[in-house]
Amino acid sequence: MSKIIHPHGATTGHYGPSRVLADARLARTRHLLVDLDGTLVRQQDLIAGAVELLTHFEGRYAIVSNNSTHTAPGLAQRLHRLGLRVAPGRIVLAGELAVRQLVREHPDARVLLVASPALQRYARSLGCRQVQAGADFVLLALDMHFSYARLAVVVNELLRGARLVVSNVDAIHPGPEGRVVPETGALLAAVVEASGVKPWRVVGKPEPLLFEEGLRCIGARAEDTVVIGDNPLTDAAGAARLGMACMLVGQANGAIAPSVAGLFVGPAQTQQLHLPPAIGGDLVEPLRCR
Repeated sequence: MSKIIHPHGATTGHYGPSRVLADARLARTRHLLVDLDGTLVRQQDLIAGAVELLTHFEGRYAIVSNNSTHTAPGLAQRLHRLGLRVAPGRIVLAGELAVRQLVREHPDARVLLVASPALQRYARSLGCRQVQAGADFVLLALDMHFSYARLAVVVNELLRGARLVVSNVDAIHPGPEGRVVPETGALLAAVVEASGVKPWRVVGKPEPLLFEEGLRCIGARAEDTVVIGDNPLTDAAGAARLGMACMLVGQANGAIAPSVAGLFVGPAQTQQLHLPPAIGGDLVEPLRCR
């Protein structure tokens, strides 16, 4: 059974239904694009306020994540076990999108896919021609069984002329109890160091493709949408590229609350969120994450 992680480490049940968004302008926002790891969950733990936030914006949000191990249906099942009911059609993942984009643009390409078993099955279902040698593209996602032997295969395919597509460049994402989880970017660092080859394309945040797909799947416009995340280098920087508003939660510089629970207050509370001095008291401009 999952637990709900509060900003200061306490665990408890869900909040009552009477809390309201602390900022009036966020309350008037039409749509949300919400990050996953570090914003709604930490591995198998639900972060306080996650259910509350998605319930408040029911039908008006998409989860946009650099996750490259799951497929949307598989992740929806995982989130359901944690207490978040999210339709697969509202989940946009860097790994899935990288595969779809590559198959759509290069349907006959030979692809060396370094990825989880779930993503490999997804690629086969789309007709992706997966090979172990003679690849036109190397698609690098998070492979938890990545090994020295696999690194050698990837490096030599790149040196032979294959182009490198990467799901995302995050080195880590937040885990429970202050731990970190190594990410695709950590594997990429080894590949680039050994081969000298830089990515031909990066699909995940802060690149615009993932955000654009999230907007498309909820029928939203960038100017009517707020991005909520925990990482200034992916969530805030990516939102800024498309001119979208952004609010950071967590421990990063510029975060306005320790977790998404801090975006809400009880009805008797009239104070706004206390913003850090670098941002100031007006959220109109700070939301733009310049």
